[in-house]
Amino acid sequence: MTGQELLPRNALVWIIISQFALLAPHLARLPVWVILVYLVAACWRTMVHQGRWSYPRRWTKLGLILAGFGAIVASYGNLLGLEPMVALLLTAFALKLLELVQRKDAYVLLFLGYFICVTSFLFSQDIVLVLYSLFTVVLVTTALVALHQPGENRFRPGTIRLPATMLAQAFPLMLVLFFLFPRIGPLWTVPVKSHAAKTGVSDFMKPGDISSLSQSGEMAFTVQFEGPIPAQSALYWRGLVFSVLEEGAWRSLRRSEIPAAETRPSIPDKADETPLAYSVLMTPTRQNWLYSLRYAESSQSGLLSTADFRLFTPVEIEDQFRYRARSWLAAPLDIQLSSWRRRAELALPEGENPRSVQLARDMRATSNSDAEFVDAVLGWFNRESFVYTLQPPLLGQNPMDQFLFQTRRGFCEHYAYAFVLMMRAAGVPARVIAGYQGGEVNPVNRTVIVRQFDAHAWAEVWLPGQGWVRVDPTGAVAPERIEFGLEQALVTEGSFLANSPLSLLRYRGVGWVNMLRLRYEALTYRWQSWVVGFNSEQQYQLLEDLFGSIRARNFVILFLVSGILVLVPVAWLLLGRRQQRRANATQQCYLDFCTLLARRGLSRDPGEAPASFAHRVALGNPALAGWAQQFTRDFNHLAYAHDGLAAGEYRRLLAALRAQLRQIP
Repeated sequence: MTGQELLPRNALVWIIISQFALLAPHLARLPVWVILVYLVAACWRTMVHQGRWSYPRRWTKLGLILAGFGAIVASYGNLLGLEPMVALLLTAFALKLLELVQRKDAYVLLFLGYFICVTSFLFSQDIVLVLYSLFTVVLVTTALVALHQPGENRFRPGTIRLPATMLAQAFPLMLVLFFLFPRIGPLWTVPVKSHAAKTGVSDFMKPGDISSLSQSGEMAFTVQFEGPIPAQSALYWRGLVFSVLEEGAWRSLRRSEIPAAETRPSIPDKADETPLAYSVLMTPTRQNWLYSLRYAESSQSGLLSTADFRLFTPVEIEDQFRYRARSWLAAPLDIQLSSWRRRAELALPEGENPRSVQLARDMRATSNSDAEFVDAVLGWFNRESFVYTLQPPLLGQNPMDQFLFQTRRGFCEHYAYAFVLMMRAAGVPARVIAGYQGGEVNPVNRTVIVRQFDAHAWAEVWLPGQGWVRVDPTGAVAPERIEFGLEQALVTEGSFLANSPLSLLRYRGVGWVNMLRLRYEALTYRWQSWVVGFNSEQQYQLLEDLFGSIRARNFVILFLVSGILVLVPVAWLLLGRRQQRRANATQQCYLDFCTLLARRGLSRDPGEAPASFAHRVALGNPALAGWAQQFTRDFNHLAYAHDGLAAGEYRRLLAALRAQLRQIP
């Protein structure tokens, strides 16, 4: 077949290998049938190359296209979203293999392969993925190189050497472009709605929400303090303030529910306290709230504060986001509480959880102050048979009545919910705070790693003369959760990351495994900070630190000079290699033969074929005729029948050819 002759077997094999390599990073988010499409397409094209099957007909290809569209809609529900569009692209990439007839078809397929390599960065920019993507670039380039080696009818693993060398030669120029080229947002920074939701603290809370989130070991954010790291028990990362209870769930106040006079936060007295300064590297959440310690301020542009002392951004966080903040942990908040705020933080639905409400009022009647009532409720949680668990039973109508008087098994949101309910029922302003508590200190780089299983809910109550005071009722039931983290609190239950048996976090007790994990996470933090997060501001600061004031003219000169300094050595190597190209072993043996004859006055003309030269040798020196013709026949057999020789046979014949050189008369 003409198409088979135009497409070398070596190129076809490398194309199929590169296709499966490009598919691998997407396996976790793709339906199983996409993998089957790749297998079927590869087998079909292989059978076509062997002449056993024919290419699919036009109606067959149309049916495959429609089936692919239908399967994606059935798998994802629609075509709108990042995951279904990538799945569609990958399916088309596989089916394109069935149209691979001529070299121009392979060009389209391979250039599409380069684009598909980039799509993996829409989901992650992890250092391991980047290294793997460089490998896939080498594979696609290898297929492109093999495409320009006609006559290669056997698979050649050595074809990969040239593309790998090309990538190594391009690496210095890539570094120059990374540091000096003006920063333009890449494809994966464009806000694209994903079909899959991101994990993280939600904008509402009902019993069971945070306990479900705590089954995940994914990273939420990483914090680096400028000074000493506070104790674990002080690391309360506020994210959301829930002031409204409706339909059994807590939520934040909507902007339309807040009067204009209540939208600006009050400024607390913080003159006698040294603030904690830190930076936070946050993973994408597709939400606009940020996480910080108590009373945080930030001078960073684009960060705002709310009246309930939270930080947020006006736009959703679609990409990794770094921000700096300072916190005053002891600063009093809202010493004077407005009448509107008091009403908002006391509101309760009528007629719900009557036993809990009555219990709170009875306990308040025996307390002399709000502060004493808070202590009484915490003491009651501590004395009674409450259990801290990741596997609480389901609750129905009047959930807090069931929890406080029947099940008594709950996670942090159960205790925060019940505590705030009791406070409000007794006339004490209170609200639920959702965020994270604690974090793992990485001794390698002194950062605090906060994960999804560190998600936590606690309470804030307003006390006269003190303002808003943090109260964590979970600490009354499971103090080890606050002091040592979730893993220690659940050690007897054995439910920590029960759904992730292969997570390295489950093996923190194995010293060498834990150290490797911490070193990798430290490397990841540096990668995310200096490579993924390298923006125009950091670029300008780096150049200014290295070269002083950077003007447009100086910047252009620096860019050109750096590029020239990088390209000159590469060009010298390429040109030098072309001028001093070494022949392979067979060719070198023939060149030695020509040198020996030249010493006897029989020089080979430039471009003269070996057979012609042997014939001229026989005419010029009959004594050498038989020897020259025999040597030339053996050389031609080695040089042009190489594809049909096994490695051992080739080495044997080459050794015999060299032996003939030593037998020259």
